Amino acid sequence: MGTQGNAGIANDIAKRDWSAIEQALDQYGNAILPGILTAQQCGQLSALYDRESLFRARIVMARHGFGRGEYKYFAYPLPALLETLRQALYQPLVPIANRWNRDLRVGIRYPDKLDEFLRRCHGDGQTRPTPLILQYAAGDYNCLHQDLYGRHVFPLQVAVLLSEPGKDFTGGEFVMTETAGGGQYAHVVSLRQGDAVVFAVNRRPARGKRGGTRIAAMRHGVSRIHRGRRHTLGLIFHDAR
Repeated sequence: MGTQGNAGIANDIAKRDWSAIEQALDQYGNAILPGILTAQQCGQLSALYDRESLFRARIVMARHGFGRGEYKYFAYPLPALLETLRQALYQPLVPIANRWNRDLRVGIRYPDKLDEFLRRCHGDGQTRPTPLILQYAAGDYNCLHQDLYGRHVFPLQVAVLLSEPGKDFTGGEFVMTETAGGGQYAHVVSLRQGDAVVFAVNRRPARGKRGGTRIAAMRHGVSRIHRGRRHTLGLIFHDAR
């Protein structure tokens, strides 16, 4: 996870087909970025879970009615690879986020740089870092939810699957639901190790049946793990109060 490797990741993210990613986000509320990390990088990140000094908090889901399993929020400063991913992914997502707000007639606009947006969060008391690693074992799951941590919310976030489906675990699919216009839809997103999924945090603009724009409310979660252990990296761009 050296500097050169991190620079390569940032370049790879910038060169992705963001037009196609934007189209998928507009249509489904999620989009896959295949192979954003190597298997080695995934293993290195999973191994961080046992290094308590890197984290500010550990959450046991069952204690809060969130499901079963646990996760840990990183402390600042973030590991270099996480900082690179968070900064590099924010850049191409900002234009999409700002267009979504215009379509939804929301007056908020997001600055071009993540550091500027985080200063906005911190100035309003949202100072706790939100990148996290989630750990699931057999029988664990994550209830459908939205990651809202205060008044300032960036409308897109990213999850990267660190474990290898079929080898490290079975089950445990990433699931999204969409509620709009009186109907509800489910999206099951199949990921491989190292794949990232970009998805709507809370709500997104959707095309109405008769034209125009309607609001789609989004939630996400993880289905039950049948066997093994599953690690996921979560990258949320707004910090928490």
